[in-house]
Amino acid sequence: MSNNHLMEFDNEKTTDVLEKSKQLGLLEKDLVEMYRTMISIRLFEEMADKLYALGKVHGTMHLSAGQEGVAVGTGKVMGAEDYLLNHHRGHGHFIASGADIKKMMAEFLGKETGYCKGRGGSMHIADVEANNLGANGIVGGGIQLAAGVGLAIKMMGEERVVLVIFGDGAANQGILYESFNMAAIWDLPVVYLCENNQYGMSADVTRVSSKVPFKERATAHGIPGYYIDGNDVLAVYETMANAVEHARSRKGPVFVEAQTYRYFGHSKSDRNLYRTRDEIEEWKHRDPIERFQKLLVDANIITEEDIEKIYQEMSQLIDEAVEFAENSPEPDVSEVTEWVYA
Repeated sequence: MSNNHLMEFDNEKTTDVLEKSKQLGLLEKDLVEMYRTMISIRLFEEMADKLYALGKVHGTMHLSAGQEGVAVGTGKVMGAEDYLLNHHRGHGHFIASGADIKKMMAEFLGKETGYCKGRGGSMHIADVEANNLGANGIVGGGIQLAAGVGLAIKMMGEERVVLVIFGDGAANQGILYESFNMAAIWDLPVVYLCENNQYGMSADVTRVSSKVPFKERATAHGIPGYYIDGNDVLAVYETMANAVEHARSRKGPVFVEAQTYRYFGHSKSDRNLYRTRDEIEEWKHRDPIERFQKLLVDANIITEEDIEKIYQEMSQLIDEAVEFAENSPEPDVSEVTEWVYA
């Protein structure tokens, strides 16, 4: 390992999945659905990597394989009426929120049938009609927007929340603390989710951050803060459920920091010179999918045959998405500025 280390989390380790799920109000079918979604995200990311290698993806990509526990535990909590402000490594969160994988794949390949008509690509997928207000290629670019959305929700007297997701690199941006301050003094229904995958590009979070975990920065603003194991999907679900309920009840903002790890580099130009293969392999022993899978098998919720079937079904889903995207039309050059400029 590098000088990164896991500190004591706010949530106890998940042991008895049946007892835990019962406490959280999750049925066995919910657990299986969460597992399926985690698999679909992993396979989507791996396929995206393959398509990039074939030269079929426009622009760069920031893959989130290894972080599925955060995406699925969070996505399962959020309501259809709630708003999402995503970040540049947000494919998993978009899928977990119920996105159409075919339209996502078409967007990756720059096709007219994509969510943004092929204009957004990997980093800027949005679905405003479904309250997904978009991802952002600017580090921390959605943080200030969350305060504005939260203020709008409060002024309209609605019981929605806005979830804004960012990484550990963005946690050192000054705009976060301006947003914290505004959300705290006005009790805005904002849930701040810091997806701490240990590195801001190539910078080890412990080398560039004066105080970790980041939750203590939130509590300094009078905002409840949680520090959790993001590779434990049930711990993520439990914490996010509490956070969302707090914000929805008009008690003000909440901050959650989820420790996790990305297996791929920062982007496709990343040669991974700042970390060792041993470090990556050690984190793979904490893989969120394998951990959850073991819990489900041990609890007799799924069998080895079920696992194989789920992988086959999700693989077929991804293959169909690729076929849909490759057979979709390219944007018309004469309409290149449509959907881009007002």
